[in-house]
Amino acid sequence: MEKIKNIPLFSKLSDENIKKLEAISYFKKYNADEIVFYEGDKPGTLHILVDGVLKLYKTDSKGHEIYIHQFAPTAMVGELANFENMKFPATARFITKGEILKIDFKRLEKNFFKNPDICMEIIKSLTKKVKILSQVIHHEMVLTSEAKIAQFIYEHPNIFKNVKNNQIAAILNVSPETLSRTLTKFKKNSYITIDKEYNITILDEKSITSLFN
Repeated sequence: MEKIKNIPLFSKLSDENIKKLEAISYFKKYNADEIVFYEGDKPGTLHILVDGVLKLYKTDSKGHEIYIHQFAPTAMVGELANFENMKFPATARFITKGEILKIDFKRLEKNFFKNPDICMEIIKSLTKKVKILSQVIHHEMVLTSEAKIAQFIYEHPNIFKNVKNNQIAAILNVSPETLSRTLTKFKKNSYITIDKEYNITILDEKSITSLFN
């Protein structure tokens, strides 16, 4: 019960309602690189990320991945497909080990959508998705490779110790060589340091942020 109540979306529910929610949901653990849902799958459950880092991407006609966004706890993922009764428009895959709360969407809608607190959290989540779309457009059409990497370091400095460079390069839609060369440049310019465990520390935040702002 406490595990569900710790999720902001349900934190204000009574114990009675938490028990009702438990009856229509379950937690599922995933390993790194496991798929949560594929682009084109039909929805049926609401997915709430409670642990790990999840990558959302589309695949073009040549099989290349087009990075959209990555999610960290706690976040709803793919909820628009449920609300619009449409197929998932993208694929969700874990970058790290993780866990998701899966909820039967129809029963959630029937029993809980009259609760104003839940409705407000859903509105906030959908608003964030609009912001994400705007960021994706800006990221791919405006930012240089160096700016993409600087922004990624600034927003996710701890992910480098858990995710391989070629995976990060794929997320950023740059080549592994470009990522490696840029990290070396940032180190040389004393923007960052990288220790043996690949923890990144930003030394010059002003210079890093100036690259993408």
